[in-house]
Amino acid sequence: MKCFRNILLIVLALSTSATLADDLVIYTAKKIITMEAAMPEATAVAVSGSRIVAVGSLETLKPWTDARNTRIDRSLENKVLMPGFIDPHVHPSLPAVLTQFPFLAPDDWSLPTGEFPGALTPEAFKKRLKTLVADHRDPAIPFIAWGYHPLWHGEVYRAQLNQWFPETPVMLWHRSFHELIGNDAAFELLGVTEADTRGHHEIDWPRGHFWENGAMVLLPKMPFLFDPARYGQGMANFLEMLHRGGVTTALDMGTGIFGDPAGEIALVRKTAEGSEAPSRIIMTPIITDFLSRGKNPEQAMKEIEQWRAGNSRRVLVDNHFKLMLDGAIFSGLAQMGPPGYLDGHSGQWMAPLEVTTDWARAFWKAGYKLHAHTNGDKSTAAFIDILRTLQAEQTRPDHRFTLEHFAYSTEDQSRQLKALGALVSANPYYHYILSDIYSGQWLGPDRGSQMVRLGSLERHGVPFALHSDCPMAPLSPLTLAYNAGNRVTINGHATGQQERISLDAALRAITIDAAWVIGWEDEIGSIRAGKKADFTVLESDPYKVGVRGLREIEVLGTVFEGKVYPL
Repeated sequence: MKCFRNILLIVLALSTSATLADDLVIYTAKKIITMEAAMPEATAVAVSGSRIVAVGSLETLKPWTDARNTRIDRSLENKVLMPGFIDPHVHPSLPAVLTQFPFLAPDDWSLPTGEFPGALTPEAFKKRLKTLVADHRDPAIPFIAWGYHPLWHGEVYRAQLNQWFPETPVMLWHRSFHELIGNDAAFELLGVTEADTRGHHEIDWPRGHFWENGAMVLLPKMPFLFDPARYGQGMANFLEMLHRGGVTTALDMGTGIFGDPAGEIALVRKTAEGSEAPSRIIMTPIITDFLSRGKNPEQAMKEIEQWRAGNSRRVLVDNHFKLMLDGAIFSGLAQMGPPGYLDGHSGQWMAPLEVTTDWARAFWKAGYKLHAHTNGDKSTAAFIDILRTLQAEQTRPDHRFTLEHFAYSTEDQSRQLKALGALVSANPYYHYILSDIYSGQWLGPDRGSQMVRLGSLERHGVPFALHSDCPMAPLSPLTLAYNAGNRVTINGHATGQQERISLDAALRAITIDAAWVIGWEDEIGSIRAGKKADFTVLESDPYKVGVRGLREIEVLGTVFEGKVYPL
């Protein structure tokens, strides 16, 4: 018995010794912006494995260094650290598909695949398009460019493409991503005929125009988009874009938009895990995927549970579900309340509101965090009505129901969102790129200038995050924060200045408030003991350069779960 007790004491001693010998890494920095009110700044952070164990200075961390085998890493000593940036609304498959092709949009794009200057006029678009088409070398697939928009580039549909390119298959992917346009040669190459389009009200065959659900008719004819090599490289491009932007956590907001959710999740997992990408991606199932496959909410939940079985630290399916209310803002399909659009056209509902409400009810009762794609003020009113209905039927005090995009709303709706405990995940880039053109052609200057009224949310105390919905905006949280804090348009006009937000609110919206929106505030979003060791490494201090200098700050790399990943 005595012998056994001695052996047990030796084992316990060795165990304690091993625990004390675990490596502790202390990263020093010129400044650590914690986004924690109790300790907003620090100069050192101690990390064990993937977790933060202490924050402060080398002096205040001395109790840890005395007790643990410690390595001090000074490689970031002259840099500024922030919590790892969060983008709560991305679509991994969109960049995976679109970065296979050149970009030709109104705005400039800097991508892992190259630099793509914007074209703001029909003449500039035509000239650049002809140059790009002349460089196309693959006869097996059409030439495709993403970024066309008629408000900038004029009417370019089937007849115009036939005239410019009578022999070359050419397709334009609309800036909204929700529309495709092709010429005769492209449809012949793909094997698309008029018979394929009959019965689809979202296809204009004479103009070669396919939009929203009508665009889904084309995708089965374009299998090259999902060729493992092409799609895999595209997914690698997306992961590189996350890293360049300093993003360590991204919430996918629409798994299955191409009709194969299980396959998409598998590919994202394979690429992210295989490359050891310094980010985690949370995949969100979407209503339109299940509706297109004839599923009901109960069947959808069973599929989602199966997807969760493969969760890993880099790619996982959480308890989020996305609803779709109105159409794409870039296509002018947002549902606008009175007085509507200047030219009299109407927006579009992505599904009947009673169907959307039924799905919302099922996932609400199951405890999911709901998100709703919502652009116009009429759609915002529908969002508010759905939330009121759900709360009346079954109260959920901390529901986190999130309005996604927030393109146009009213001041009164901001107060209603606050009263209902709603959250907002907004795209401030809409104001940058669309405000001028909407003011002149679709909404008028009063409503156009007030797009994405984040100042209203800050005044009323509605929690909000900023997202890119990449490629609707660059995958750069600092650019989004700049847009929200300055409200200067693509043409250099400072409009809707009363809707600017403070610097602190802008930085919170890409860190701790974004963590709140996705329900991960206990894990990420700030730098404090117990959270994951996710940091974004910056060249400059955002609080010193101010809102005007945010988009000029260089991202130098990230720390993901305690490991440094320089750019």
